[in-house]
Amino acid sequence: MTSLPASALSEGTVTLCAVFILLVPLAGAGVALINTGLGRSRSAAHSMMASVCVLAVAALAYFVCGFAWQGFAGGPAHAFSAGGRSWNWIAASPFFLRRLGLAGIPVPLIAGLQIFTVGLAALIPLGAGADRWRLGAICASTALFAGFTYPLFAHWVWGGGWLALLGLNCGLGHGFVDAGGSSTIHAVGGLTALAIAWILGPRRAKYSATGLPAAIPGHHGVFVLCGCLLALVGWLGLNCAGGILFAGVALPATALIIINTVLSGAAAGLTAALVTRTRFGKPDASLTANGYIGGLVASSAACAFVQPAEAVIIGIVAGALVPLSVEWFEFALRVDDPGGAVSVHAVGGIWGVLALGLFARFPDPAPGQFIAQLVGVATLLGFVLPLTYGLNWLLDRISPQRVALEGERQGMDLHELGAEAYPEFVVHTEEYLPR
Repeated sequence: MTSLPASALSEGTVTLCAVFILLVPLAGAGVALINTGLGRSRSAAHSMMASVCVLAVAALAYFVCGFAWQGFAGGPAHAFSAGGRSWNWIAASPFFLRRLGLAGIPVPLIAGLQIFTVGLAALIPLGAGADRWRLGAICASTALFAGFTYPLFAHWVWGGGWLALLGLNCGLGHGFVDAGGSSTIHAVGGLTALAIAWILGPRRAKYSATGLPAAIPGHHGVFVLCGCLLALVGWLGLNCAGGILFAGVALPATALIIINTVLSGAAAGLTAALVTRTRFGKPDASLTANGYIGGLVASSAACAFVQPAEAVIIGIVAGALVPLSVEWFEFALRVDDPGGAVSVHAVGGIWGVLALGLFARFPDPAPGQFIAQLVGVATLLGFVLPLTYGLNWLLDRISPQRVALEGERQGMDLHELGAEAYPEFVVHTEEYLPR
C-alpha cells in the first residue's frame, strides 16, 4: 500500500486531511495526561514538563534528519539488490525538510502528520520511565528515537521500504500494511518503553526481598480518564489522516474509519472493566483506561479495511490482553511500567498488526497478507527492540539515565524542577511500601 499521488487528492480531500492532522496533538495530550496521572504526585509537574520537552525535541530532530531518512513512497532512497529484486532500506531526501513542496501535495501533508506522530510515539516511553527518568536523558533518548529509530521503521512501512514491498517482491499479499500506525507509532514506541524500563530498573521499593511487587497507585485517576477522552478525538484524526495518506483510501471511507476506531476503543474499555472486575472483584479505573487506549492502538492498523463487527472483535481482544499483559510484565518479568506503556502500545500495537492480517478486506484480495504482517512483527521484535535497547544502553553508559537515589526519594518535581506540582497539598510518602 502506498500513498495517493498528488493528482489523486482533490482540494476537498487535502483540506479535510489537514483538519484530521490538526486533531492528532490531542492524542499526545491524552497520553501525557495518562502518564502523569499514573505516576506519583511528587513527579507530576516533571512528567508534564517532560512531555512538552519530548514533543519539542522530537519535532526538531525529525525536522533535521528524521524525515530525510523516512522519506515517502516514490521518493529518493537507498536500495540494495538481492535475489534479483531491489530492496529499499532507507530514504535519501534532503535534511531540514528542504525542497519539501517540490514533490507534490501529499508530501507536505505527510511531513506535517509525521511531526505530530513522532512526538506521540516518543511520549510512550515516558509512561514506563515515570518517577525515575532524568529530564536530560529523556531529551537525549527522544533525539535518537525521532532522528533515527522511528524514521527507519516508518520508511520500511510508509516510505516505500522493503516491508511495504513484500507483496511485489515476495507475493505476500499487499506487503506489510499499517494504515494508522499500530506498528510504526505504537509498537515502536512501546518497545522503546520496554527498553527504557529494563535499563532504568524498577522504582525504589517496588519489589520486596521475596520478589513480589508492591502496589504503587497512580495519583490522579481523573487525569487518566480525561486523557482517554482527549486521546479518542486525536485517534480519529490520526487514523483518518493515515488512511488517506498511507493506505490510499478515498475520502468517503473515513466515515468507516471513524466508526471502527470508536467501536474498537469502546469494546476494549468495557472488556478491560469486565476482566478487572472478574479478577479483583471491582473494575479497576486505571486498567480500564489502559484497555480503552489499547483498543484505539489496535484499531489503527486495520481501521480502513475491516467491518464494524470485526473492529469490535479487535477491541475485545485488545481489552483482554492489556490488563493481563500488565500483570504478566509486572509479576513474571519484573518490569516496572507505571503507565502500562509496554502493554498498551507494544502488545496492543502488535495485536493490531496481526488483526489486519486476520480480518482485512481489500478491494483486490491477495494471498499471504497474514505472513506479511508476521514478517513485520518479527522485524519489530528481532530488530527494532534490540536497536532501541542498544542505543539507549549506549546513552546510559555515557550519562546515567536514572535519577540519583536521593532524587527519587525527594521526588522528580523538587529534585529536577525545584518546585512541586501540588505545593499546598499533602502528598503520599513511602510509609506504606515494604522496606
